[in-house]
Amino acid sequence: MSNRSKRYKEEFKKQIVKLIKGGKSPSEIVKEYNIARSTVNKWVKDYTTSGSFKAKDNRSQEENELIRLRKENQRLKMENDILKQAALIMGRK
Repeated sequence: MSNRSKRYKEEFKKQIVKLIKGGKSPSEIVKEYNIARSTVNKWVKDYTTSGSFKAKDNRSQEENELIRLRKENQRLKMENDILKQAALIMGRK
């Protein structure tokens, strides 16, 4: 059995959301298309909120800030390691 998750095209996701908005129950869609209920619920929530299925479009301000800060922290750690190496090399001379 494969560990890879299924990838669905954006057009397919839009059709599923449209079916639910049109009155079809999520249970029917889950059975008919063999999609996880949580996946269908996430698609509906994401598309209703932002009109997009992309994670970056559905993040809150706090999540975006946290990601930015983590990247900056990682960059600063790397710079610090480089400076430590440089100090060790300069100390040997």
